Amino acid sequence: MAQLPEGDPAPLDGSLPSAARSSSAPFSIYVHVPFCRVRCGYCDFNTYTPGEAGDGASASYLEAVRAELDLAARELGPRRVETVFFGGGTPTWLPEPDLSGILGAIADRFELAPDAEVTTEANPETVTPEYLARLREHGFTRISLGLQSVVPHVLKVLEREHSPERGLAAAGWAREAGFEHVSLDLIYGTPGESLADWRASLDAVTGTSVDHVSAYSLIVEEGTRLAMQVRRGEIPMPDDDDLADKYLLAEEALAALGFDNYEVSNWALPGGECRHNLAYWKGADWWGTGPGAHSHIAGVRFWNRKHPRSYAAALAEGHSPALAREVLDADQRRVERVLLELRLRDGLPVDVLTPSEAARLPDLEDRGMVERVGERVRVSAGARLLADGVIRDLLD
Repeated sequence: MAQLPEGDPAPLDGSLPSAARSSSAPFSIYVHVPFCRVRCGYCDFNTYTPGEAGDGASASYLEAVRAELDLAARELGPRRVETVFFGGGTPTWLPEPDLSGILGAIADRFELAPDAEVTTEANPETVTPEYLARLREHGFTRISLGLQSVVPHVLKVLEREHSPERGLAAAGWAREAGFEHVSLDLIYGTPGESLADWRASLDAVTGTSVDHVSAYSLIVEEGTRLAMQVRRGEIPMPDDDDLADKYLLAEEALAALGFDNYEVSNWALPGGECRHNLAYWKGADWWGTGPGAHSHIAGVRFWNRKHPRSYAAALAEGHSPALAREVLDADQRRVERVLLELRLRDGLPVDVLTPSEAARLPDLEDRGMVERVGERVRVSAGARLLADGVIRDLLD
């Protein structure tokens, strides 16, 4: 499981610097639901099965989230919430009234924008048409379904429990329930997945009414069951050339359907972009509630204790669940803008770059690594897979 970064100790009372409390940046809320019925072999997210979380974990979690929302409202004062995102874990592992109840608790403490985007991630096996209809009735507008693949042997390697049919059916149920936006998450590069297998997953998008697709290359994270299988030689490491071929195939197939690659790993039909993720990438403010959740308020980044028990215990004692934080200076915030916005279709304003960084642009343009669009610059289409290296070459 991924380790939290290092930082300065966070204040026990959760207090923020005055600049953070007076921020007028767009504001979002992230809710981390750390529970999964089982943990997939490739996953290193902060998740816990019922046996790992312990008896009563969900009840204490719900109480703790409400307490953290109280803390956030006390520290931030009146803020208008533009987007809410329930991630995990498996948010839809919770009964619908619990999930909708958290959204209600947010609305009780903050002003939800009239057009607020409210998203939940979901595993197909945890939802039914009735469950989705109730979520929509209670204010959820967007759903992100973890399809990953439509090929049974690929799902087996990933240790996904749902069938391909269930994943595609769930997308249809969401549309029937009235969700404004439906997204599918796909993974490419699973050992044993052929190009034909990957094309089958991409072709499956054609038969759905989704307006957003996220496609991520499989990463073998240290400490996962997948990493142990690779180390023992039971399955091969994903091949870089294979990953590149599959990324290019994704771009070709999704572009043919009218999807635009608005961020390196994300494609959307016009208007289907995930506003919550764009808030992250454009440096907005967000408060992350739940075990291990990260927050960012006006250059102050802080993160919570990881285990549900220690998270809930801190709040039960009247303390902030934040474990540590860092206060970014102006140049650190500028560098983060470069790191994130160059990966977007809309790119980065050139005037964010230092003179020496701007002087490197002509060479990167000549090499086909970046492209100028008016007074903005972005990683070029042919260099998206090399985006991290391009940005390293650009930065001072």
